[in-house]
Amino acid sequence: MGIARRSGRASIHEGQIQSGIAHSDDWIGAARRILLMPLLNKRLALALFLVVTPAAAGSITHEGISFSDESGDFTILKVTGTGSLSDPFVVVENVTGKEPILIIRGLDERFGNRIGSNSPFGMALVKLAVNHSGRPWYGYRIEIRSRPRSPSPDSDGVSFAQGWHGRDTMGSNGFHHFVVTDAPYDALNFSDGWIDENNSVSFSVFITDLRLKPEIYLLQEPETDVACAWPRRGAIC
Repeated sequence: MGIARRSGRASIHEGQIQSGIAHSDDWIGAARRILLMPLLNKRLALALFLVVTPAAAGSITHEGISFSDESGDFTILKVTGTGSLSDPFVVVENVTGKEPILIIRGLDERFGNRIGSNSPFGMALVKLAVNHSGRPWYGYRIEIRSRPRSPSPDSDGVSFAQGWHGRDTMGSNGFHHFVVTDAPYDALNFSDGWIDENNSVSFSVFITDLRLKPEIYLLQEPETDVACAWPRRGAIC
């Protein structure tokens, strides 16, 4: 089966993010305020902010859905929201490695579909990633799988809301373009941006499942090997 690709300007659904933040507590509000600070103040604010954040979460269950950082390379700091369009899940992550995998469990009929697509399970998710990897990010790839070591085929029913018109609002506030790949695997590739260490970036995505898997995996790959892509940032060519 061929690769279905769509390229477009990544325009994060601001209403979703603001709603997700508004329904959370002061801790998430602090994270959002940091994102809006001038660059000179942002690094210091983030450093002070993360000193008082929770320790490694392991797994956080919210609205019946479990979010786990057990695979390593990142730590989940906070989860809020309900997974709906107006109040998406907001997962705050401290990313320290090259290939963090967010494991999501609890996809069942009790949670249902909260985004209005035709799948038995559907949720809206905003990932807020803090870059503590030691290198700037010039791109970011997110792939959804039903097995940790195998790409997701069409037959497994898991996707980034494939075939649903509403998924056009997926995007990022730090990367201006993205490409959606629906086959032979399900992935989002974000580009045209730059996230320095100690800075943050958010990703707005939709997840659907036709088969109600016991768990799904979100593989994340920050792109750091800049080569000559950003000479104005000091890359050596």
